[in-house]
Amino acid sequence: MLAGCVSGAAFVPAPRQAQAHSGSGPVTVAIGPPVRASAATPPPRGTLDPGFRRPPPGLNERIAGLWRAYPGKTGIAVQRIDGEWAIAQRGGDLFPQQSVSKLWVTLSVLDAVDNGRLSLDQKVRIGPEDLTLFHQPIAGRVQAEGSVSMSVRDLIETAITMSDNTANDSLLRTVGGPSAVRAFISKKDLGSIRFGPGERLLQSGTAGLTWQQSYSLGRNFQTARAALPMPTRQAAMNNYLANPVDGASPAAIASALTRLARGTLLSPASTDYLLGVMSRTKSGPKRLKAGLPAGWTFVHKTGTGQDLNGMTAGYNDIGIATAPDGTRYAIVVMMGSTTSSVPARMALMQAVSGAVAEFHGR
Repeated sequence: MLAGCVSGAAFVPAPRQAQAHSGSGPVTVAIGPPVRASAATPPPRGTLDPGFRRPPPGLNERIAGLWRAYPGKTGIAVQRIDGEWAIAQRGGDLFPQQSVSKLWVTLSVLDAVDNGRLSLDQKVRIGPEDLTLFHQPIAGRVQAEGSVSMSVRDLIETAITMSDNTANDSLLRTVGGPSAVRAFISKKDLGSIRFGPGERLLQSGTAGLTWQQSYSLGRNFQTARAALPMPTRQAAMNNYLANPVDGASPAAIASALTRLARGTLLSPASTDYLLGVMSRTKSGPKRLKAGLPAGWTFVHKTGTGQDLNGMTAGYNDIGIATAPDGTRYAIVVMMGSTTSSVPARMALMQAVSGAVAEFHGR
């Protein structure tokens, strides 16, 4: 749970005037090469399936209604992985990713593994100088032992399933830094997805601070942030929201998830491995995952930004939902800035994933 959020009743969709947005409505997307059959990536259903070429009647309207009724800047994208359609509301705008960007770090690392530049068993040393801030369970071990050595495999597991910031930055350092991740995004032509400067610089810049390694200890960062004049903090937050250095569009993320699931971003072994890791994500159990009925599965990555005066800069969940019959959907919900209560945020996400499940097969 996040501190400082405005309390309120759970989100209940209600009609309101639509606001201007980009990337809305259903579109047809290229289906790409055939998808190999495996437990992680089942073969596509036949083209006679009525939901293969176009979204089920009413789904786009339901998603649009949920989007219109929710306050704040919100983006939603849904893409049928084993099909030819995608729908979105504000799908082309850039939203703060926060920890969603850990996915691009792991993809870059696994691409390096596929190309023989890294090994999953390679050891990485983590010392006090490598600690970051906020959620970093590894920090306790480092402080107790002086330094720790972890395999790339264990770092991926910790970064994705536990959203450990130090594990992620250690992977980032190992793969070659932000420039390596940006090169992967460009090489794979993932579209409107930015990658920021790493956790320490991203979070300190958003707060209006200049990073100091002492901020990695205890609550030193929060104390330094609280000591800043409010106009300084507000200006830094406004600058971040206006042009997020880690911004990405919901439509681009949905497309990237689709390509991951289809097996066109990584090798078959790395694809299965990453989807398996994402299935063990511990964060956000009441976000998109909670809206899916029994029999559905969901692999995902969450992201949550800093709070300021009851507003959260980035509250996200992105993932791949699989129906009992094997049909898969990429689902992305990103809240760029919202003052709604945490239960209301989760209720919107549940309503979106629930709608996908409700309209499936119609």
